Amino acid sequence: MRGVCSAERETFRLAPSYSGFEGEFYEELRARVPILDACFGKIIRLANDFRLISEDESVQGELDRFVRTVPVGISGSSLSVFADLYLDTLLTYGRALGTVAVDRKSRFIKGICLADPTQFRVSRGKDQLDLKFRLIGSERELRLPADGRWFYTTLNPSVKHPEGVSILRGVPALSGILMRIYECIGQNFDRVGNVRYAVTYKPSSDADRAYAGERTAEIARQWSDGMASARCGTVKDFIAAGDVDIKVIGADNQLIETNVPVRQLLEQMISKLSIPPFLLGLNWSSTERMSSQQADILTSELEYYRRLISPVLRKIGCIFLRLRGYGCECEVEWGDINLQDEEGLARARLYNAQAAMLEQS
Repeated sequence: MRGVCSAERETFRLAPSYSGFEGEFYEELRARVPILDACFGKIIRLANDFRLISEDESVQGELDRFVRTVPVGISGSSLSVFADLYLDTLLTYGRALGTVAVDRKSRFIKGICLADPTQFRVSRGKDQLDLKFRLIGSERELRLPADGRWFYTTLNPSVKHPEGVSILRGVPALSGILMRIYECIGQNFDRVGNVRYAVTYKPSSDADRAYAGERTAEIARQWSDGMASARCGTVKDFIAAGDVDIKVIGADNQLIETNVPVRQLLEQMISKLSIPPFLLGLNWSSTERMSSQQADILTSELEYYRRLISPVLRKIGCIFLRLRGYGCECEVEWGDINLQDEEGLARARLYNAQAAMLEQS
């Protein structure tokens, strides 16, 4: 594990507050703390299960084909891929902006494009309902097309922050402490786990002291040769005459217990994302009722995220129908959120872990 230098620790301690590099900071945070990235993956996979339903059944086949095949950016295809990217962007950066690209000649949809939230800022215009998009680091205003094919969503906006805030707000401070703990664990293993030796030669007489330098140098050469041979798989015995003392450096040191502080930090970080620990393979829930309550909380969170992206999916479907010449509307039909299978597997793991603890005691 690579240690975090003082400058990097300072970056985690002094988290940016709605500055130009806030987006890159949250990306780095997800990369450094894998459990956060796992939480995002769980949320996205559990939330995005939908189908667009047309009011006119005769065009449902065309709408389904569009949902399955519409290009998304340069690396995706299908409206489900778009929903995954859009929700991931919304959760990470607190805002998401995209548009439907239309071919000018055929008037058909070429694909769906997403903007990079780290490249623009959103502020109020002349009134409360007027939004202005500006490039970060520049006062130049971004002119969005007036054809109504773009869409913009914010997460947890407020009067002070109308552009929304990331779901990771408040987590960087805890992550900084967690990274320092991991850094210390790595340093302790470097000192204690990687065994080092102290070889001491003590001359027993004046005659020995006269040749102490030469004997010490010879002992050092032979010891270095033996250690180098061991790294290559060859075992060599070390033989020395006189009073030679060999000790392991750091053998008496003990590693600091980190289970309690690490768990406290992870509990707060995971609770911020409303992910039950059993979905991440963490056996923190000791009762079946507690796991059921956590699943209910996650379900309400997923329904909230679905409400945020439902207007966007509906708008894309209606744009497709209008460009095909149909006047009907479409609605988003979401699949049922069912965590019973996940919960059952997690409960089985919990029971096995409890049984193992009882057998060891």
